[in-house]
Amino acid sequence: MPRTRKSVTAIVASSVACLMLWNFLSSTTSSLEPAHLQDFPDKTVSYSNDDNFDEFYKPTIIPRGAHAYGFTIFDNLYFRNGTLFVVNSDLSIFPQRETILSAPLELGLPEDVLMPTDEHMRFVDLEEGKDLLGNDFIHIEDTTVIVYDNPTFMRHYYHWWGEIMLGFWRVYQCARDSTPLPFPKRFLLPFVDGGNQWRDAPGINGPLMRAVQPGISIETSDQWQDLRDLDRTVVFSRVAVINRIAAHRYPLSHTYNKMITSALELQPDDAFWEPLQTSLLQNFLGTRFPHRTLNKDTKPVVTYISRQGGRRSLAAEDHEELVRTLVDLQTEGLCHLEIPKMQELSLKQQIELASQTTIMIGVHGNGLTHQLWMPSTSYSTVIEIFIPDGYLFDYEFLSRNVGHQHYAVWNDTYITTPPTKQNAPPDFQGQTIPVHGPTIAEIIRHRLAGYSLEHKSIST
Repeated sequence: MPRTRKSVTAIVASSVACLMLWNFLSSTTSSLEPAHLQDFPDKTVSYSNDDNFDEFYKPTIIPRGAHAYGFTIFDNLYFRNGTLFVVNSDLSIFPQRETILSAPLELGLPEDVLMPTDEHMRFVDLEEGKDLLGNDFIHIEDTTVIVYDNPTFMRHYYHWWGEIMLGFWRVYQCARDSTPLPFPKRFLLPFVDGGNQWRDAPGINGPLMRAVQPGISIETSDQWQDLRDLDRTVVFSRVAVINRIAAHRYPLSHTYNKMITSALELQPDDAFWEPLQTSLLQNFLGTRFPHRTLNKDTKPVVTYISRQGGRRSLAAEDHEELVRTLVDLQTEGLCHLEIPKMQELSLKQQIELASQTTIMIGVHGNGLTHQLWMPSTSYSTVIEIFIPDGYLFDYEFLSRNVGHQHYAVWNDTYITTPPTKQNAPPDFQGQTIPVHGPTIAEIIRHRLAGYSLEHKSIST
């Protein structure tokens, strides 16, 4: 099969430009961010500047500025008759409403239809709050997550765990002080009818939620309606409000088309994902989370998630060459190789394999979401294979969040810095995607030796 040939000079030049944009996205404050958000975090850390509140009211705040477009943590958020209320004597400290939520409709509808109104969320001062909400409250303690969306994107492993959960957890960890934050006690899905509409067809999302927090309550529109029918004011002591459309209002979302783009602006601890990851693995597998460095007495596990026989798969001869090349690495003693058929494994077996994996390889697809359960080490790597000229940011965003080195491979060419835009050519979903097995082997050798080549093109 012909090999893609690109000069190293061209790749490096292109990648320098990509690196500049990538670093821009990773900075703590984007120049495209609205001015009213620039100094927002420092204004919402404590209650101390709100002496006007009486004994019945605590002001609504965003603790430690834990807000990104579509992901907002509130303390003391009020609810009555289906409307969320922000109550504070200084409403100027809050971000614009449309960066928090939207009308819970389909993404892609006209913006004027999607803009939130007072029916969805209101910002009121204390006096107006007393008139509207009274002073006799029902308190919901602990932490609640309100996913203020219709279920369209919930029913997918990547969208639930790689966007909703990952984005929430990243922003949530920014609200912490020196004390670890607990996992939420309940998820409230107001616009999901019935208990199953949020679940994905393979049956992954639900069991993994129970594995993280076995006692979690996942409530849908019936419970939301129950709260409305009380005709009383409910106070959520701490609540996250998540909304996909609001997340996509972030300026750079037009480039990356990812719900969690704005969340990357916030800088939690590097190991922010590990507490959730550890809890899931302990409860699901009954084992402690693997140590964060390779054990010298064990071989690193290389897992190739094959998609052969389905859409978006390798050309048959390239798949066979890749397998031979990977087997040679195992024969050399460099690694232990796994080539699972994920559809034939139980969910527990899939998660267990992911938790043992050091390098994960696969054509762009849902299976690469399993990298969320890989230990993050100086060697952990995701090698994602695309049709030449094709690229989507989905799994690079996951790698960047949870601490793996990501490689995008186009046949015999690879990069570690993402391009400036995504692209899905007509044959993106095809079954003849080329890949050069020795190129994959070279990446693995360098990664397991502790190296990370920025750019390389190999010709045969």
